[in-house]
Amino acid sequence: MERRVAERLRSALGPLGLEAHAFKVGWYNAVLQPAFHLPYPDDTLAFVILSTPSMFDKALKPFVNKERLKIIRDPVDQCVSHHLSRVKEKFPDLRVDVMFDYEMLPSRKPKFLAQTAAHVAGAAYYYQRKDVKLDPWGKKKIFGVCIHPKYGGWFAIRGLLLFPDIQVPFLEQPAPVDCVSTEEKRIELLEQFNFHWQDGRYRDIIEVKERYSEEQKAYFATPPAERFRLLGLSQEAQ
Repeated sequence: MERRVAERLRSALGPLGLEAHAFKVGWYNAVLQPAFHLPYPDDTLAFVILSTPSMFDKALKPFVNKERLKIIRDPVDQCVSHHLSRVKEKFPDLRVDVMFDYEMLPSRKPKFLAQTAAHVAGAAYYYQRKDVKLDPWGKKKIFGVCIHPKYGGWFAIRGLLLFPDIQVPFLEQPAPVDCVSTEEKRIELLEQFNFHWQDGRYRDIIEVKERYSEEQKAYFATPPAERFRLLGLSQEAQ
């Protein structure tokens, strides 16, 4: 069953520049405090959804051109929401719950921890302070970052699809690819991400197969309120 669902998701999302990676809720809950647990049985099938560099041209720009007058919030969030809602329609006999990376609980905690989900699904390796043996940062706060084996840091985690009707007790957990394997490179990655993230160098910590286009870099480097203009949207749409 998991394989059929995965194939249907990939055929629907692949042409949009989106990836779907399967995991069991129990893998995710096992590495987090109870406050962050997903409220489903451990064997529940879930997928973490990533956007790759091609999503900008394959999904976002066509969506904006078609839905120009209906865009009232962040175009990327609205585009992803639109396409994941359409994917739900491909499973009329199943319950499909969707969580988006920007959604918050009433407690102001995120609905899910995106980088943890990507790591347990084997989609991208979540490099954290604990992955460095000789920690050079003292009392500084150091945030972790996911690196994709193909896209480096040129991707984003957009949401989860959960299938409460499907239990997969025998699903095998894939290990994420440890593509930043030396101590020196991990320190460099975390330094760049924490202290120089604006220049985007951390995204190229490995040799990547594909990165954002210049147009896409300009879009994401622009303050959100001004992005509408770049896509040819009026401020009234905002």
